[in-house]
Parts: sequence; C-alpha cells; structure tokens
Amino acid sequence: MKVLVADDHELVRDMLAAFLEREGDFELTTVSDYESAAEAIRTTGPFDLVLLDYQMPGMKGLDSLTAAMALNAPLPVALMSGTADKRIAEGALKAGAAGFVPKSMPAKSLVHAVRFMLAGEQYAPIAFMTAPEAEEAAHPLADKLSPRELEVLEGLCNGQANKEIARDLGLAEVTVKLHVRTLGRKLGARNRTHAAMIAKESGMF
Repeated sequence: MKVLVADDHELVRDMLAAFLEREGDFELTTVSDYESAAEAIRTTGPFDLVLLDYQMPGMKGLDSLTAAMALNAPLPVALMSGTADKRIAEGALKAGAAGFVPKSMPAKSLVHAVRFMLAGEQYAPIAFMTAPEAEEAAHPLADKLSPRELEVLEGLCNGQANKEIARDLGLAEVTVKLHVRTLGRKLGARNRTHAAMIAKESGMF
C-alpha cells in the first residue's frame, strides 16, 4: 500500500513511518509541507492513502484538504492534527475526507485507523468526536493563558517559527515574540522548546 505522510515535524514523520513500515505491507513517502505533498501526488500518485497535517507550512485549512482530495482522486485523503478541535474534524469529514486522525492516538490505534481508511471507510475516533466542549477546554495550565497566548503556544507545539505563527495568526512578528516571552514566564519555561514540552507533557495539545 502506497501511503503519503505530509507533516512538518520530522519526529512525527519518522514515528508514523516506523509504525506503518513495521506492518510490512506499506510503502511510505514522507514530505514536510503542502506543496511537496501536492507535487508528490502529481508525480508519483495517486497514493492509496494521503495523511495531511492540518497546520504544516503551505496548508490553508480545509481548502488545501479538498484540493489534495481532487489531486489524489479517487483514492482517500485524511487529515491529522495534534491541535485541531472537533469543529475542524467535523468540517473535514463533511468535506469528504477519509478520516480525522489525532496525533495523540496510540500506535496500534493509528495503524488500525490507516487500515480502516484504506478499506474505504471513513474514520474518526468516537471519544474525540463525542467529548463535551467544556471538557476539551478545561485545563489548569490553559486557565493561566489568554486565547491568543494559547494560539501562539499551539504554534510552538507544532514546531513553527515566530514568523510562521505571525503569518497564521495575522500578527506582527514582534507581537509573537512578546507572547512567547510571556508564555515562558507563565509556564515557568526556559525557552520556546521547553514551553512546548510543558504543554505537551501536561496534555494541553
């Protein structure tokens, strides 16, 4: 099975490739941005399954998802994310995506999800899709942060540079730098990487 994994985090790409290749019947192609994904589909596709990270460089939300679906048609394209909420997942499924895959899924569940989508089924984890909104928002560390600080922290957790976060949020880069400094103080983090680690280890993202 030919699977394309598009994600700007090298660790995520390597982890997915390792788990899927361990199964023995997957041929993996990995890229780090949307343009590379589109080019791979055009030149070596269609793939039996394409997995697109929701917030990698070049990705313009669900518009890029539907564009990739057209490129890879009639074979499936799915969205994956470590931070997107239920609303995004529902939008992707409504647009015709093969599934929505949270990056927080255990490895065995991930392989199951991939096989499920390869079989032509639409996948979304029930627990994620049915979780009450209040439960999703409740988090002791998140309570310390403003909505904008949470958005910047999400960018840090996705490995984005200040310039990329500024572009995505429509902010000046200097404003993002100020938010990063404030996040470090509020979270007790030594630097941006440490702030992202604290957020991930606490289950915020």
